[in-house]
Amino acid sequence: MKNKKVTAMDVARLAGVSQSSVSRAFSKNTSISSKKKQLILETAEKLGYQPNAIARGLITNQSRIIGIVMRDIENPFYPEILKLFHEMLANKGYQVMFIHSRNDEIQEDEVQHLIEYSVEGIIITDALLTSKAVEKFSRNGISVVLFNRYATHTKSNAVVCDNFVAGKEIGQYLLKKGHKHLAFISGHENTSTSIDRQFGFAESLKESGIDSFLIENGKYTYEGGFNAAKNLLAQKKRIDAIFVANDISAFGAMDYLKKQSISIPEEISVIGFDNVKMANWPSYSLTTWHQPINEMVEATIQFLFKLIGGSLDQSQIKTVEGHLVERNSVATRKNEKS
Repeated sequence: MKNKKVTAMDVARLAGVSQSSVSRAFSKNTSISSKKKQLILETAEKLGYQPNAIARGLITNQSRIIGIVMRDIENPFYPEILKLFHEMLANKGYQVMFIHSRNDEIQEDEVQHLIEYSVEGIIITDALLTSKAVEKFSRNGISVVLFNRYATHTKSNAVVCDNFVAGKEIGQYLLKKGHKHLAFISGHENTSTSIDRQFGFAESLKESGIDSFLIENGKYTYEGGFNAAKNLLAQKKRIDAIFVANDISAFGAMDYLKKQSISIPEEISVIGFDNVKMANWPSYSLTTWHQPINEMVEATIQFLFKLIGGSLDQSQIKTVEGHLVERNSVATRKNEKS
């Protein structure tokens, strides 16, 4: 005969406490005396009790589950981000439900999946949030924060690196290094990250009297960067530096240049954005813009918990500053001004 599963009520009855006390004993950051908690844990051990997170959520009306929606898992930037979110949320007693979005926009079935599991909040990284999805989440009392991008049409809370300032400083850096014939490999055309980086870059060049520069779409992928570099060179125009909207695309661009026996940085300088671990590999040694991901992840979680707690009454976009990391992919041209 199958053994009966031990419940929280069994533990509560033997320990002489309430069922809610048993729930608090197995939850982080809850108020319960150390003496009572020790009694409950010893009783649970004696009975062989294991807490059921879903059942506890039904009792407390708190699932302690945070959904994370991510599309581009091949970009090394985002697995690093997912790891940080998991660690920081686990330290606060929360579990992560990971959704790998199949398309640019979060899909109806993905929205429904998150709602069915009663997630308390959702963090969306590189997937696009539709107004319809925002409405559904709001109707079900689920808070949403965008990470590393913002969407003006949804009025959602977001945490981003200051991409405009970063793009502008990258342009100024390349100009100071003596580059005059510049190109930009963008990311997805409809994302705030790529748009702001390009606008900042264009602003710095315009201030120095350069009104135009070559642009190709790298789609934020390795293959996209490879093909974008190929298309740039096919135009047979002089290029002495390329700013690439993210590191993974920069790696693709660099590999195409190497395939064409073009020396980096002697002939063409390359600068990326993100500062993923691969950027420091000797085969790339990529000069890039560092996004402070620890600070960004922490700010996103703080935002989300404020929304869940009802202490934010209007949408906000928090910008976080990054900084340039110099390696060996950018040269100093002879005409640099001192």
